[in-house]
Amino acid sequence: MFTGIIDELGTVVKLEPGAAGARLEIQCRTVLDDLTPGSSIAVNGVCLTALDLKSNSFSADLAPETLKRSNLGDLTPGARVNLERPLSPGGRLSGHIVQGHVDGTGEFVSLEHLGDENWWLKIRVPAELDRYLVFKGSIAIDGISLTIASLDRNILSVTIIPHTYQNTALGSRRPGDRVNLECDMLAKYVEKLLASMDWSAIRER
Repeated sequence: MFTGIIDELGTVVKLEPGAAGARLEIQCRTVLDDLTPGSSIAVNGVCLTALDLKSNSFSADLAPETLKRSNLGDLTPGARVNLERPLSPGGRLSGHIVQGHVDGTGEFVSLEHLGDENWWLKIRVPAELDRYLVFKGSIAIDGISLTIASLDRNILSVTIIPHTYQNTALGSRRPGDRVNLECDMLAKYVEKLLASMDWSAIRER
């Protein structure tokens, strides 16, 4: 489990396509301190298994489903990525519960400077995810825990504070780029619960 609080910005060394999936190598430093082979690590919000640990990098295998549902297949050498280690037992839940299971990708629309290093980020979201989004609700964008500040049809907006802008890869995104979206898992449970209820029996009471 993750919280959407980014530990470090990593740099893509290479992305090697395979017969079905791919292998990703990322240069980094901070997250390697307590990373062991087989440990989970979130890369742009996608939970991956760390392999082939070196003094300044690690690798991870990308399954076909991961390539299909996330933006990791778009990465090129030199690209910056958000890295987060799993929440440790007894750790603080500073963001919100993030599983690292990306629901889909949205389209980066714009990042408007509001002044004092604050920014207004707009993302175009796919229609199938709209039902999980609410004003002031939580969402993970490229693994970053953010609060929805505006919903206008298929455009989601959030405020980016200076710390987030300086310590994540959002500043390197360009209009048209794909960003990974993970909706609040509580919304999914509520949807399933409501769908299973016998509303006719409730109305008769």
